[in-house]
Amino acid sequence: MSAETTIPAGADLLEEIERLRKERNAVILAHYYQKPELQDLADFVGDSLELSRKAAETDAEVIAFCGVKFMADTAKILSPEKIVVLPDLDAGCSLEDSCPPEKFKAFREAHPDHIALTYINCSTEVKALSDIIVTSSSAETILQQIPKDQPIIFGPDRHLGGYLSRKFNREMLLWPGVCIVHEAFSETELLKLKAQHPDAPIAAHPECPPTILDHADHVGSTSSILNFAKSFPGDTLIVATEPHIIHQMEKALPDKTFIGAPGADGNCNCNICPYMALNTMEKLYACLRDLEPRIEIEEGLRLKAKASLDRMLEMAGSTVGKGDLGNRS
Repeated sequence: MSAETTIPAGADLLEEIERLRKERNAVILAHYYQKPELQDLADFVGDSLELSRKAAETDAEVIAFCGVKFMADTAKILSPEKIVVLPDLDAGCSLEDSCPPEKFKAFREAHPDHIALTYINCSTEVKALSDIIVTSSSAETILQQIPKDQPIIFGPDRHLGGYLSRKFNREMLLWPGVCIVHEAFSETELLKLKAQHPDAPIAAHPECPPTILDHADHVGSTSSILNFAKSFPGDTLIVATEPHIIHQMEKALPDKTFIGAPGADGNCNCNICPYMALNTMEKLYACLRDLEPRIEIEEGLRLKAKASLDRMLEMAGSTVGKGDLGNRS
């Protein structure tokens, strides 16, 4: 029986989630790309790593992560003593899917002189095969600390890797993965939209292809884009990332206008992440009730993956995982 059909007859869904939150001593996390109703009931809203780090600092016994599986895996890596649940275990990631561990291992073995600088949007197994994990907010800081003569493999996002390569004139071997959401933006439609709003700057996530980034006034992580929205002097902003982040912008800045960058059909519907969309209020209720689907990671694998995350935290310091978090009010 599906989670959607198991809510008690006559029960108020929000009240039931609140009851279970307290009974389970749970913290609810929601990524910026989640539906507004999940963002609004979460204890914290933010980027994936900052959410995992925040949850690790709490005394919660259960972490309910409204996001995708690699995010919940990261929460478990950092909080092995806590129960971590994901509303829908099928909430995956095209970047993770593009980089199977066995193929990544073979690629590394074929280039033994290279270190692996790996984007956090990957599986636990790939993290364990990597030297340093990076986020979109920490990648630049970390790359600048790696000697120029050190060959680098960057994966799984070739657009983020390409952006870094161009910005720092640094040749890297790029794994050929892409985010299906950011790949869907249309340069032609973006230029049409810009012509309608010539004074509106464009803020873009570095997972976008270069045809989009070349037109951006600001390139950065979701937290960075949100901060830019708060600081730019105009009243209209074009946003080239998953459009559910606009919910946080509109809550924080009701006097400004935010427009999602369009896809090939002239609107942003194709840019809603289908994996993030799998999570629902009903599934959140069910996972808190049943403490399933639960994230489990073998300890040896967890420690290997944690080593690459720890290396990132050592090198990036305050630049990683400490962006603005939206808290319950």
